[in-house]
Formats: sequence, structure tokens, C-alpha cells
Amino acid sequence: MSNKLVLVLNCGSSSLKFAIIDALTGDDQISGLAECFGLEDSRIKWKVDGNKFESKLGAFTAHREAIEFIVKDILGQYPEVAAQIQAIGHRVVHGGEKFTHSVVIDDSVIAGIEDCAALAPLHNPAHLIGIRAAQASFPGLPQVAVFDTAFHQSMPEHAFVYALPYKLYREHGIRRYGMHGTSHLFVSREAAKALGKELADTNVICAHLGNGASVTAVKGGKSVDTSMGLTPLEGLVMGTRCGDIDPSIIYHLVDRLGYTLDEVNNLMNKQSGLLGISELTNDCRGIEEGYAEGHKGATLALEIFCYRLAKYIASYTVPLGRLDALVFTGGIGENSDLIREKVLNLLAIFNFEVDPARNQAARFGNQGQITTDNGPVAMVIPTNEEWVIAEDAVSLLK
Repeated sequence: MSNKLVLVLNCGSSSLKFAIIDALTGDDQISGLAECFGLEDSRIKWKVDGNKFESKLGAFTAHREAIEFIVKDILGQYPEVAAQIQAIGHRVVHGGEKFTHSVVIDDSVIAGIEDCAALAPLHNPAHLIGIRAAQASFPGLPQVAVFDTAFHQSMPEHAFVYALPYKLYREHGIRRYGMHGTSHLFVSREAAKALGKELADTNVICAHLGNGASVTAVKGGKSVDTSMGLTPLEGLVMGTRCGDIDPSIIYHLVDRLGYTLDEVNNLMNKQSGLLGISELTNDCRGIEEGYAEGHKGATLALEIFCYRLAKYIASYTVPLGRLDALVFTGGIGENSDLIREKVLNLLAIFNFEVDPARNQAARFGNQGQITTDNGPVAMVIPTNEEWVIAEDAVSLLK
């Protein structure tokens, strides 16, 4: 059998993304999204061979019921695909220092993911629900966990330790962990291919830009610094997250303005970023539309987003020493030629020269260089985290 199919599951707190991926080619046979769990409009959408389908799920639907729907109502129609599934691959956001690579799930792995739940309270508990539901629906298949944090475990200590009392790291694991590792791994690997270089001799800066956003310096195929920290809140301006701020703002909000800690947490994670600055939307497409129309808040949000991103990119030349390429990926990075151009113009000290035609062509799934041949290389590479998860799952089965 030439196909090595893996069912990849990415469980959020009220949603579940899924795809059946050929680990050899990266092609998806079936993919979809179940969302709005617990609400009246809970639904599932899926795509097969370019054909789109949708079904309501009901108000009491959660991960278990969604997976059962996938097994019975979707895979039930394609028994030849279902028969070829060799493993279930789970995206897990936080593995702390316990997991430096992907692992086959057993009771000890589940306990380890539970131990890291405090570091990703919105994500890890949902992943565990999905894992247990998949184990019930696919009792005969191996389950594999692929961690967002694992790729960043190669960072040197001087890059991940905070300037806090060292015992907080030693005794409680408070340090920079980073996220989006699977994406940064994939695009840095693809960048080396595009550059015609060996991965071990390739230095790139990867900007994964979506509602969540992070920058990673990748030296010789290994992460040496990244912008997200203990949690996904640190670093860049994001859709609703504030990114880097003065920590004393928290005390000002609590002591002077009467916020509770829960309200501060909600403000910084769900009310800030592009949404908070623009007072319009967290969707970058809406921000760009507002910018084009002269909306003051949208314009400020866009300028801050690009400025902070450019500052991070510039700083990550420090651990690399030599930059072979800057790589944009993620929903914004792959599709916003405006943001890419603004960021590259802010990096004028490095002599990036945008090629407008190339920049506009590298959208909507198209990969390619977006700078001229007269200076440093910037490129767009669509990410494919699901393929990495499928590859890791099949690899572990060997």
C-alpha cells in the first residue's frame, strides 16, 4: 500500500479541525472543521476532492460527538480511505520541558500533557478531551502527540531564561517555551529547499502571522530564539493579544483602575492587539479595509503591527550571524502583500528590495520569492503543520 494516511486532529476549546493526510505527499484526502460546540449553531464543514459539505451538529455537541460524526457520517462514506488510516496525530500546544519531540501517546504522556495544562489553559485541556475521544473511536490505532513547543527546545539557555530569580525556572519551569514550532519547522525546512541549500547550512527568520503570531530564528534547522514565551501572550501584536508590554501595567490596572486579575487576563488575551487598538476588528482583512478607507484606528493598528514585527525580525539577526532568507507564513503572512511590503520597507537597513509583481503573486497558496534579485531574499511559504504531524506519526510507527 503506497499511501500512509494519518487522521490529524487539532482540538480547540470549542472547535475541532481535522484532516486525513498522506504522510508521503502532504495531500489531504478529507479535511474539515467542527465548531461552535455547545451552541445552537454548532456545525461541521468538510471538503473531499474539492467538494464542500456542511451539517448541523446540535447544541449538545462536543469533541466526542464531533469525532463520532467524522467516523460514522464522513468516513463511513469513504471506507476505502478509512481502511488506510494508520494512526491518529494530535496537535498539542504545550509540552513544557517534558517533551522535546513527538511521542506515541500512553498514560504517562497524557499525565505529562495534564501537567503542562497550566501553561496553556485554553489549549491543553481541549487536546486531552480530543485524545480521549479519539482513543474511544479508534481503539485499534496508535495515537501520536506532536507538540508546538518541541521545536524550540533547542534554544540555548541565554535565550529562554527570563531575568527573574533563577529558582523560578529551576523549581517551577518558568521560562520561554515558544509556540508554532511545527509551522516554523516546516517552513524553515522548505526554505532550505527553495534556496538550494542543506538545512544544516541554512539560517532563516520565520514570521508565522495569523490571529496568533510569532517570529523564530532558525539556525541550521534548529530554533535558537522565538518571540512567544511561557505562554502564547508574549511577543508580537496579534489579533486579540497584546504581545510585549510593561509588566507593571498589570499592577496599574488592578491597583489604580480596579480590574480583577481575571479581567486583566481577559483584556490582554481577548480584547487587545489589532482589536483593541483599532476598536474595529481582530481580522486583518478588516484592518486592511479600514486602512484603505482611512479609518484612524485601523491605520494605527496596522502601523503598530508592522513596526513591532520589523523590530523583532531585525533583532533575530543577532543569534543567526548570517541571514539567508526571511520567510512569511500563516494566514496573514501568506496573503497580505501590504503587510509584507510595509515590513520589508521598515527593514531598509538590510537592503530588502520588494518586487511588487512577485509580492502580489505570492498569495492564496502560492509560494515564492517576493524581493528582487539585487539584495537579501524574502519569500512566502504556505505552512503545512498537518503534514508534519502526519510525517511524525508515521515515523514513530516504524
